[in-house]
Amino acid sequence: KNSSGDGLKETRDRALLLLGFAGAFRRSELVALNVDDVQNVREGLTITIQRSKTDQEGHGRKIGIPFARGTCCPVKAVLSWQQVAGITTGPIFRGVDRHGNVGGRLSDHAVARIIKEWAAKAGLDPDDYSGHSLRSGLVTSAANAGIANHKIRAQTGHKGDTMLNRYIRDGQMFTDNAAGIL
Repeated sequence: KNSSGDGLKETRDRALLLLGFAGAFRRSELVALNVDDVQNVREGLTITIQRSKTDQEGHGRKIGIPFARGTCCPVKAVLSWQQVAGITTGPIFRGVDRHGNVGGRLSDHAVARIIKEWAAKAGLDPDDYSGHSLRSGLVTSAANAGIANHKIRAQTGHKGDTMLNRYIRDGQMFTDNAAGIL
């Protein structure tokens, strides 16, 4: 492993962070993903969330993860992780020990630790980030880019605008701020 991002953990973390953001996934949804829940399609990946906080009955929902330009493509990151880790069945996101052995399914607490760790590596205050930061980050970024609420909800699975607007309001606190304009 080296500081350029090589190594199994770095490859896994990159896939986890990019997919988590692109899909606006809850950490519990990310760690529950199995190989069978991910289909390669021409446009990217189709992810099936089997069950979630708002779908306890397990009706499931599909989310499209498109290819992205540049080095931050969640599709390429996930495929790369699966390839280098030799993952062909079972959980996608797994622990990696210090010897490079790939283990069992990651916990949702591990996702929170990974987010905080990479926030710190990026020079950000890890206390400002949590396991929910990927989900809220996509909502905030999409809203700031002018994406319509119904399109954001299609990605996040929110049923209405109430919770979505809470994310957006917090993320846009300084956008066109009246005090900042004066």
